[in-house]
Amino acid sequence: MAMKKLALFSLLLNLAIFLAIVPKTTGEGYGGGGGGGGDDCGDLLGSDLYKDICPEAEAIIFARVRLAVFEDTRMAASLLRLHFHDCFGCDASVLLDDTDNFVGEKTAAPNLNSLRGFEVIDAIKQELEFVCPQTVSCADILATAARDSVVVSGGPSWDVQMGRKDSLTASKALANNIIPGPNSTIGNLVAKFQNVNLSLKDMVALSGAHTMGKARCTTFAARLRDSTNPNAPEASLEFIQSLQQLCSVSDGSTLANLDLATPETFDNQYYVNLLSGEGLLPSDQNLVTGDEQTRELVETYAQDMSTFFQDFKDSMIKLGRLGPVTGTNGEIRRNCRSVN
Repeated sequence: MAMKKLALFSLLLNLAIFLAIVPKTTGEGYGGGGGGGGDDCGDLLGSDLYKDICPEAEAIIFARVRLAVFEDTRMAASLLRLHFHDCFGCDASVLLDDTDNFVGEKTAAPNLNSLRGFEVIDAIKQELEFVCPQTVSCADILATAARDSVVVSGGPSWDVQMGRKDSLTASKALANNIIPGPNSTIGNLVAKFQNVNLSLKDMVALSGAHTMGKARCTTFAARLRDSTNPNAPEASLEFIQSLQQLCSVSDGSTLANLDLATPETFDNQYYVNLLSGEGLLPSDQNLVTGDEQTRELVETYAQDMSTFFQDFKDSMIKLGRLGPVTGTNGEIRRNCRSVN
């Protein structure tokens, strides 16, 4: 009895904090139907779905995310990235462990030894199952946790569209094919995003998520060779040399901040870094050197954080609407790591 009272008190406290910090969402519910990767099925989603059937849902997710980021500031970037890597489909397939019937996405090249935060999603799901059994999908948890990770790191908030179902399977091969890699050229990046109906502007805005987080030396090895480029800006040469020193004593697993200046804050410093030649991943720096359109957007976001915040919010909403599983094509998992 004492444990239940403590749990209830904790829930009410978290709800009060959540309502004070995160804007209230409004919207309509969703209808049934199916979705496929890259299709905009946003008319099947709504931001008011859990208002009556699980009103505590967003408060629980926010409190868990805030605690996780307090304990490990890198977790904000990790949870945001989990959603991104899931949302070239938005169906929580990235959370599934391998089974006898399929090899999941956790060991795909863009995800192996890279994605993290699964235990945070597990904790959120466990608490939600206690309060609202088989009501909130793992896919909706991922989308909401991504938003909350940005908010607790100083970034903007937005209304998360709800109503996704969880997939019944996962595909390592599909993850390998659709998720952009760290050495991508502008042409490759544009193609990957256009394949899921996201624009060049969406691509540059969403790349701003790299204003937080870290990457292993193996992911930016190509950047370590830029010091031999006589046309590289002076500031970038000093940056590259610092990376060379960092990675010279590592087996490739050493981590570097994606944003050298404000690595734990969601802001527009990422774009400022790119203009100084201090993008960590080759795909990041290519936004400045590989295309005039992307460079112009980088310059805009570097000069105006409010414009970046607005475009990032808009693009995150579009990302979250891509091909969700809805209706009878999916399920609400009891455990995010396995189908029911």
